[in-house]
Amino acid sequence: MADMLVKLYNISNSYDIEEKLQKEGIKIKKALAPDRSKIVAFSKVCAKDDYSDEVNAAFSNNPITCYIATKEKKIIGFACYEATAKNFFGPMAVLENERKKGIGKALLLKSLESMQELGYAYAIIGWPARSAIDFYKKCVDAIMIDEKSSGVYKRMIEIDE
Repeated sequence: MADMLVKLYNISNSYDIEEKLQKEGIKIKKALAPDRSKIVAFSKVCAKDDYSDEVNAAFSNNPITCYIATKEKKIIGFACYEATAKNFFGPMAVLENERKKGIGKALLLKSLESMQELGYAYAIIGWPARSAIDFYKKCVDAIMIDEKSSGVYKRMIEIDE
C-alpha cells in the first residue's frame, strides 16, 4: 500500500468540528504523559491492528505528538503524528461505535494543524488502510503517492522488501 500526501496549507480549521463535538460531551485534547499507559492499552484493542509501538514513539517526542478523544472521561479515539517517521501522520483509530460523528476528522485536523505549526507545508499519511483512503480524500483532499514499494515501512520485519 502506498502513502498519501496532504497539502497542509489547504486544510480547514478544526474549531467548528471541535465545538460541535464538545456539545455532545466529546473532547479533543493533546495527550499528557500521566495518561500514557491508558492510551497505549487503548491503542492495542481499539482497532484490528495493535498501534501501541507507534503510540509509545509519539510519547517519546517532546512535545508529545498524540491527540486523544474522550467522552465521559474515557478514551474513544486517538491520533499520532511524527511517530513512525518525521512528517508522518498516523496511526489513528476511533472506537467503532463512536465513528461517523466527526471524531476522526477532528483528530486528523488537530494533528495536521500541529504539523503545520512545526513548519511543514505537506504531510504524509503513512500506509493508510484501504477502508480509510476515501475518508482522507474527503476530509483533507489527500492524494495517493505513486509508489510501488511499502515506502518507509519496507524496513519492517514482516515486510522486509
